[in-house]
Amino acid sequence: MSKITVEDLKKDHEISVYLACSTEYLGRLGFTEHGKRHASIISDRAYHVLEDLGYEERECQLAAVAGYIHDIGNMINRYNHGGTGAVMAYNVVSRLGMPPEEIALVISAIGNHEEERGNAINPVAAALILADKSDVHRSRVTNKDFATFEIHDRVNYAANSSKLVVDKHLRRIALEIVIDTNICPVMEYFEIFLARMIMCRRAADFLNCQFSLVINNNQLL
Repeated sequence: MSKITVEDLKKDHEISVYLACSTEYLGRLGFTEHGKRHASIISDRAYHVLEDLGYEERECQLAAVAGYIHDIGNMINRYNHGGTGAVMAYNVVSRLGMPPEEIALVISAIGNHEEERGNAINPVAAALILADKSDVHRSRVTNKDFATFEIHDRVNYAANSSKLVVDKHLRRIALEIVIDTNICPVMEYFEIFLARMIMCRRAADFLNCQFSLVINNNQLL
């Protein structure tokens, strides 16, 4: 059995193909970027959520592993990509020699990261949810024609920055976003992401933390 890390996944040809195909196929359907950029950001943020809260190093690493491969199911279909991605991830991490106890944490987190059907069932899953829902940024927009932007394009393109800030002592996890309101009003963010923010609040609750949303230095949740 091996201690698989994100670096192992980044070198793996199978994972690279799945991430490339996922973002290519979703781009044709008008979705935002879901490739290596998104995977790397979510991996890093999931790791730091648990690290900043004082979790053991290996659990932080497993959150990073789940974060890097959480969206590979989009290669098959956007619908239930969490469930199909978990099955795909099982085959990959099994091939790489991950022990069953760690596989269980990784694939359950992947299978629970969608807001339509997911829940924070363990710390790895909670960290993945918070990390995944925090990635709102203009670099994710694949549509190059501003005149044809729909609401998801506008909201992401308007986001100049987004970051998760974890305060271990106050038990607080804040999603801080800077939005250009000349591109879209803050209300449009809530229109498409309210379910995600509720999911983040529940994930923070699981980690015994409060969740807050701060947009343009104003705390809204």
